[in-house]
Amino acid sequence: MTDWPDARPDDHRGSRYGRGSASAQPEGARVMRQVRRGPTAPPAHGGYGSVPPQPSYVDGHGHGGYDDGYGSDYNTGQVYGRPSGPGGPGGDGRYPQRPAPDWRRRIKWTAVTVVTVLIVTMAGTYFWADSKLNREVDLSKVIERPEKGAGTNYLIVGSDSRAGLTSEQKKKLRTGSAEGKRTDSMMILHTGDNGPTLISLPRDSNVEIPSFKGSDSGKTYPGTGRQVKLNAAYAEDGPELLVRTVEFNTGLHIDHYVEIGFAGFANIVDAVGGVEMDIPQDIKDTKSGADLKKGKQTLDGQQALAFVRTRYALAGSDLDRTKNQQKFLSALASQVATPGTVLNPFKLYPTMGAGLDSLIVDKEMGLFDLAGMFWAMKGVSGGDGTSMNMPVAGSAGGNLLWDKAKVKQLVNELNNDEKVTVKGN
Repeated sequence: MTDWPDARPDDHRGSRYGRGSASAQPEGARVMRQVRRGPTAPPAHGGYGSVPPQPSYVDGHGHGGYDDGYGSDYNTGQVYGRPSGPGGPGGDGRYPQRPAPDWRRRIKWTAVTVVTVLIVTMAGTYFWADSKLNREVDLSKVIERPEKGAGTNYLIVGSDSRAGLTSEQKKKLRTGSAEGKRTDSMMILHTGDNGPTLISLPRDSNVEIPSFKGSDSGKTYPGTGRQVKLNAAYAEDGPELLVRTVEFNTGLHIDHYVEIGFAGFANIVDAVGGVEMDIPQDIKDTKSGADLKKGKQTLDGQQALAFVRTRYALAGSDLDRTKNQQKFLSALASQVATPGTVLNPFKLYPTMGAGLDSLIVDKEMGLFDLAGMFWAMKGVSGGDGTSMNMPVAGSAGGNLLWDKAKVKQLVNELNNDEKVTVKGN
């Protein structure tokens, strides 16, 4: 039989023998766990088999659970979740709710973003459109100009330029193939405080060609008193001589010049989806290609061009033709200057692209001047303004003679920006 080894002299296990303690701290100083029992639970229904209350363990410092490496959260169900504290469950075991969205801040920044996008888009559109204007007419070449009056005067010219048209388009639009360009229609648009006034200048009007400076040569040509039809001035030396001739024979100062050719005119009409017109009578003109029935209808670019060029199918010849031109241009301006066109990029950009590419204006004209012209023309068709022909007293040798007294009164009223009382033909 094996004997237990004798205890060493320094082995004073005393009452600690067999307790397995390896701590160097005296046993009396260690904190022992205590068992706390809660109130006695009521017996389960039926009495037998009720579960006795379970002890909870706390250390001497008042901390629950076991302190053997698992932490105080052990056995709380929070083993794999986030730790307690900021961002973790609160005292009630629930996670803090996310703060409510700051709608005022969101709305503010959304509004700022929208306004910024609009400003950038508008600025981009402005510079894009401004670059498309053909500023070819130099009014500084016009000599001996009358003094500027109140308001603004535009000379609007429709030319028979075929520039940009293919052979097929020329045939379709019945424009012919003549080289160069001539004035097909001429109008003065006056804008001011008493409503716009649109005055047609028949191309057969008898006028005097004054002294002028050649647009290309720069040479001054003295006046000889030559009497010609008004459209001959344009044919002789272009827009500058036409402006000089209109100013000399009327006494009105022309502030801006706007010209559009056949192709541009038809393209603008098609870009806005056609223009509604009330045709005054049945029109069939083999020369212009017009074949229209009396009444309201929407004209496309080809029909519109044929309508404004119609001359031989009208009893009044050139005077009735200019009236139809006024009506149509006013209707076109009303169609362009509408929210449906201006606020719709699918209509606005094609319309601006078609129109601005084909417009020829003076060097000082800007987009705001052009927009003012369209709004004024819209006002004419809306009843806020006046449309008329230049007063005519008769004719001589096929040329229409202006009524000088009425023309003088009309010019005085326009220069003073007064309400126009003169009646035209």
